[in-house]
Amino acid sequence: MRLETDNLTSYSLLAVFAHPDDESLACGGLLAWCADRGARVALLCATHGEQGPNRSGNNKTPAQLGSTRARELKQAAKVLGLSDVVLLDYPDGSLKWSDTNPLKEQIVDAIQKFRPDIVITFGRDGLYWHPDHIAIHESTTAACATMGTKAPALYYVTMPPDCVKTLVDTISSRPAAHALSKEFCGISDLNAFGAQAPHPTLVLNVGCFAIQKLSALRCHQTQVAGSVLMHMTDRDAEELFSIEHFHRSIIGQTHNTFLESLPSRPNK
Repeated sequence: MRLETDNLTSYSLLAVFAHPDDESLACGGLLAWCADRGARVALLCATHGEQGPNRSGNNKTPAQLGSTRARELKQAAKVLGLSDVVLLDYPDGSLKWSDTNPLKEQIVDAIQKFRPDIVITFGRDGLYWHPDHIAIHESTTAACATMGTKAPALYYVTMPPDCVKTLVDTISSRPAAHALSKEFCGISDLNAFGAQAPHPTLVLNVGCFAIQKLSALRCHQTQVAGSVLMHMTDRDAEELFSIEHFHRSIIGQTHNTFLESLPSRPNK
């Protein structure tokens, strides 16, 4: 029997990522869709992203950049309709080599606080093999594993190969955008996205919520200023940003969740 998915007020979801902007890039469409239908959608972000690029044109120290990115995350969360944001202060770029036991415990605490039906995080490839992303995958997986059968259903975000390259090539081929950087959210090797990604067990078309996804990404100006994302239209978003892929872990609840019951495309 399919669940009623026009009203998700009895459900909750927790997203766990490494940096401000990960939430919007990885699954912003799904987060916005669930929030719009009434689900409680919370985010735990492990770092302020203070070691990331700064494309906003203003020179900033790492501390200043981290503060700016925290404000950008707050704006993006509002666009996506997130109910709660937990922003931790782990060192950006060092998660893979840090003691992750405290992080695992904080993820468990967040699960116990928000009582999500579903947890979403990076897969083992970290979307494009970013060490911090892989560390978040490992810590979130470990946190859920410690909870045994009481753990929520766990989903990993994934991407098909070439999807980001196709998006960048499509937008940058236009005369008004041809001089823009071919990077995507600071990543120059576009072929890294989705390389060796596990086969998805769930593919969703988030439809009109891809527009919110694009708007949320644009809140992260330090990361996307001067990029093709600034030249995308709403129609581009629905055509190039609307498909989101997930791989369900064997950890956690085994019954069908409300994600499996979502329609192939949301009604506007």
